[in-house]
Amino acid sequence: MPPARFVPLSSYREYPPEEMSRRAAAFHQDLSRRRTVRDFAERPVPREVVEHALLAAGTAPSGANLQPWHFVVVADPALKARIREAAEAEERSFYAERAPQDWLEALSPLGTDASKPFLEAAPYLIAVFAQSYGLSPDGRKRKHYYVQESVGIASGFLIAALHHAGLATLTHTPSPMDFLRALLGRPANERPYLLLVVGYPAPHARVPDIGKKPLAEIASFR
Repeated sequence: MPPARFVPLSSYREYPPEEMSRRAAAFHQDLSRRRTVRDFAERPVPREVVEHALLAAGTAPSGANLQPWHFVVVADPALKARIREAAEAEERSFYAERAPQDWLEALSPLGTDASKPFLEAAPYLIAVFAQSYGLSPDGRKRKHYYVQESVGIASGFLIAALHHAGLATLTHTPSPMDFLRALLGRPANERPYLLLVVGYPAPHARVPDIGKKPLAEIASFR
């Protein structure tokens, strides 16, 4: 086992308490504008914007720094159509046969159903894959640790980065999602984690009239 190698922490920036409070409040206010969108404009999005957002996602912490994620960016209209067809097939089965009643009741304020036109309308789909293990150049398997936690954090970074750039997103998780691995040609060590829809909101976009829990309900200070 090679010895650990350390370098100085040269990237850290400390701010005065007043500046920290201002930055924290501004970040909260910016993220509080973020809404999940289901109506997307077909306007093109510069690829470099998505590339920088993906690089931001790649800075997320991960178990043993193994970075157990892979992002597949889909812009091809024919492939997006195939993804929509497969996703809607799973969703129709889910809503009609597999979804428990309490889950359907929880979804009712959001007005969702098996129709997913946004999968074709949005300029980009980003399929997030979680890698249960890595492969060395000689083909040996290397177990990954804290995969779900690591990929979840990276996905949060990605959503925040895209919002910060001025784009809207939708987290889509048809169940099951194995069709994504087949359609996108991903290897056996990767499992679909999330399908992120990315683009500009349509001019007529509407969102559910819902809110977020206050601080007292989501946090405790001891």
